[in-house]
Amino acid sequence: MKRIVFSCFFACIWTIFLTACQQPKEVDVLIIGGGASGTAAGIQAARLGANTLIVEEYEWLGGALTSAGVSCIDGNYRLPSGIFGEFRNELSNYYGGTDSLRTSWVSAVAAEPSVMNKIFKQMAEKENRLDLWYNSTVQKIEKMPRGWRVVIDKGGEYQLLEAKVLIDGTELGDVAKACGVKYDIGMEAKSLSGEDIGPEVSNNIIQDLTYVAILKDYGKDVTIAKPEGYDPSIFYCTCKYPKCKNPKKGSVLWDKDRMITYGKLPNNKYMINWPIEGNDYYLNIIEMKPKERKEALQKAKNFTMCFIYYLQNELGFNTLGLADDEFPTADKLPFIPYHRESRRIHGLVRFNVNHMASPYAQPEKLYRTAIAVGDYAVDHHHARYPEADKLPELHFYPVPSYGLPLGVIIPKDVDHLLVTEKSISVSNLVNGTTRLQPILVQIGQAAGALAGLAVREKKDVSEVSIREVQSVLLRGGCYLLPFLDLPKTDRNFAALQRIGATGILKGRGTNRGWSNETWFDADSALTAEALLPGLKDYYPNFNPKIQNKEITVKEAIQLTYDLMEYNNSPAYEKNLDDFINSIAPRWDSAKLSNFSLDRAITRKEFAVLLNYYVNPFETIPIDIKGNIINK
Repeated sequence: MKRIVFSCFFACIWTIFLTACQQPKEVDVLIIGGGASGTAAGIQAARLGANTLIVEEYEWLGGALTSAGVSCIDGNYRLPSGIFGEFRNELSNYYGGTDSLRTSWVSAVAAEPSVMNKIFKQMAEKENRLDLWYNSTVQKIEKMPRGWRVVIDKGGEYQLLEAKVLIDGTELGDVAKACGVKYDIGMEAKSLSGEDIGPEVSNNIIQDLTYVAILKDYGKDVTIAKPEGYDPSIFYCTCKYPKCKNPKKGSVLWDKDRMITYGKLPNNKYMINWPIEGNDYYLNIIEMKPKERKEALQKAKNFTMCFIYYLQNELGFNTLGLADDEFPTADKLPFIPYHRESRRIHGLVRFNVNHMASPYAQPEKLYRTAIAVGDYAVDHHHARYPEADKLPELHFYPVPSYGLPLGVIIPKDVDHLLVTEKSISVSNLVNGTTRLQPILVQIGQAAGALAGLAVREKKDVSEVSIREVQSVLLRGGCYLLPFLDLPKTDRNFAALQRIGATGILKGRGTNRGWSNETWFDADSALTAEALLPGLKDYYPNFNPKIQNKEITVKEAIQLTYDLMEYNNSPAYEKNLDDFINSIAPRWDSAKLSNFSLDRAITRKEFAVLLNYYVNPFETIPIDIKGNIINK
């Protein structure tokens, strides 16, 4: 985001004149920032029929994945949710299969940033209700009673827009700030976050950023001139090296060939985003003015150039140079740095590590409102901060995979606005995992779904039913909760997701080092102990007739039958035998196990039964914190 406020008097006068005199272009959904979130938001909103516009500062779509060059995707390999899954499939098709994407050892999905940009653009251009403005920046944002008025500098021409819903897809939450949203920067004290490992006192320290470099093997010496201020000692402990005398505590020193292939890409290219005394750089530009940001980022660029020179001159990688066929920039570096942290808004909910680690034990049942899933570690980069040794240890806090709640993208005090990317309402600790690329795409898709529904129903975004948003996402092949039992291609996928999102049957989360998992235990026998507490939450006066520890198929059908009577369901059939007989063909069409009344029913089978005949997901509403709304 270059300029939220004009920097000269003439521009201010022109903006006032334009706002007063120009006939505005009307759009339903306006997205500022065509990053990972903004692109997905635009695609999803357009798919719901909303006239949508993405305004992007540079020439590319995809943000962190493309414009920042972080093209080795972190996590969600077994959770290809929604538009992220579509994007990954397109990458696979482009390169000739999933194995062609396994070129690095940090990621199972690696590709050239330019190819990722191409695929995002192809996906976006398929949507006839989605318009794209490149090389465009916001000049002024004004609140209207039911929407927003925005002035855009579109390639040097000022355009006036009016939008019903505005989505902040910027890297640093600049739109949220301009719209008056309250926010935090840096680490909050443990007394505020409720997280035991947080700092005692809040601070404004953020994660290191990185100016990524994409190198290409030219097959000849392409060593660059020594950059200004070059000091090789800063990088001695990048990998095993005789001059590395004092590596930082906890660092693993790989040999140089292992280090360089960390981010190896197709076509003999290398992503240089090396976290161990590499090109991470501490710089907090969030509250700087545009000119100050640009000047400060030159230091980060120079630091990366120093690292490239070190790789060439000290480690012998002198045939590797900046790729000349990736970024159309004068210096061949990405358009933007990889920002790991941003402003974090005050949303309708604040998602913290306790919600991730023990979702079912929290007073807020935020898992019921989930709209995106993540399985990557809580990964914080602070090594380049000058006093990093004084910071709390935030690396790799053990959590299972998780569902991200809807309320994190809705600001608390500003209506008709959604906020995405790294600026969502999470704790500083949680930001260490929600900042990853697959999550950003999913956050954007959820924002697009919510915005599209708000436009269709003529409501503020905070008034749209959570279950409606989740239903749209499910139809789009999204995960609400990260159950690994059933792929989204399974015919019973949605039933498990829907029942899991009620909490009537709960998942089981595990953490195994880097492998964060959650299981529905779909093929396990359903027990009364697992079922009855969740059932009571939704039907407090219902008394099921359960006699066995493991519930039989017949008992489960009886329970379903009684629940339908309890709810005065129009589908309720007064004769239990007739009801059993009507279930048998549906049982077969759902491809469930043999229809034997006396055996134990599985959790998956009961989820399918409960979802189809009782449908608590749609018939019992919840609020933004996951509380059941009693009719």
